[in-house]
Amino acid sequence: MKNKQIKHEFVDAIPEAIEPGTLYVSVEFATAVHLCECGCGLEVVTPLSRTDWKLVYDGETVSLHPSIGNWSFPCRSHYWIRDGQVQWAGDMHNQQITQIRQTDRKKKTEGIESTSWLQRTWAFVRGLFH
Repeated sequence: MKNKQIKHEFVDAIPEAIEPGTLYVSVEFATAVHLCECGCGLEVVTPLSRTDWKLVYDGETVSLHPSIGNWSFPCRSHYWIRDGQVQWAGDMHNQQITQIRQTDRKKKTEGIESTSWLQRTWAFVRGLFH
């Protein structure tokens, strides 16, 4: 598959109708959403945080890190969004996917544990009022 452009749109809330080829970014909800770039039409939700995806906006384009691995979708698509471009990555074997998921869970647990009790409590309280 060849690389294609993906535009971005900063929004207060993710719209009901999602357009293909658009990455919707809600800073308030720390979430980016788009339709799977393979064309299957499934919605891809990428939470933005230290332990999930990171979004980089250079003033013109956006990038997400790490890659988007839709391994639970029938299409099993895998791609990067870099500088407003969709860059396709290769398919992965089930063993590789399992290993990546285990590593992700471990990083998430370590990230949560490295945050102080006070920081987690303050983040929770702030979330109640947004």
